[in-house]
Amino acid sequence: MSDYIPSAQLQARVVARRGQLHAFTHMAPQRTALVVVDMQNAFVKEGAGHAWVPAAAATCDAINRLAEALRHKGGTVVWILNTFTEESLHSWSHFHEYLSSPAGLKLRSETMAAGHEGHALYADLHAQPNDWQVRKTRYSAFIQGSSDLHERLQKEGIDTLLIAGTATNVCCESTARDAMMLNYKTVMISDACSAFTPQEHVASLDSFLLNFGDVQTTSEVMTLLRASQH
Repeated sequence: MSDYIPSAQLQARVVARRGQLHAFTHMAPQRTALVVVDMQNAFVKEGAGHAWVPAAAATCDAINRLAEALRHKGGTVVWILNTFTEESLHSWSHFHEYLSSPAGLKLRSETMAAGHEGHALYADLHAQPNDWQVRKTRYSAFIQGSSDLHERLQKEGIDTLLIAGTATNVCCESTARDAMMLNYKTVMISDACSAFTPQEHVASLDSFLLNFGDVQTTSEVMTLLRASQH
């Protein structure tokens, strides 16, 4: 995606609302998690699934650099895996019945099932053995019944989340908004997220910056990490 630069008008609204552009200017790495959303083959690798995002592969370098920097500082890296289950056909039936074509549902159910190539993390991502891998069954990893992510983060005393992955305006934003509502300090990483179009990417980040949390670049977050104490 192209560099995200909020308009002067939006910046003025944000500053008027909270007194500064960036809500979070300090970071405690050991209470911070990088939550990487849906960077699986079905979304990142052309032809591997139902919802390829052409810009997603280009974010792998930023995600890897940020993950390594956070691990070095004692933080947590979480890989979220969008997962189809038979149960969701019933508990999320309106999505499957009204918002998916029969062909689309068939492709999604096959490629997002655990064990399928489409479900696996994209090969260019450098996941490590101590990282978490958490399956979710909804757009948001935090909505009730989607995953156990909230409980696990609370158990570890994590209160700050860095959101990366794809798509910016769908699963990333859904997860980030719910995180903020659950009282996490939440930052969407603009150059580590991707969407189907630049317009969708920017609109999502604009809304989040104004109303829900912070938007920073990988470089900005890494500067905060370097300045922090272990």
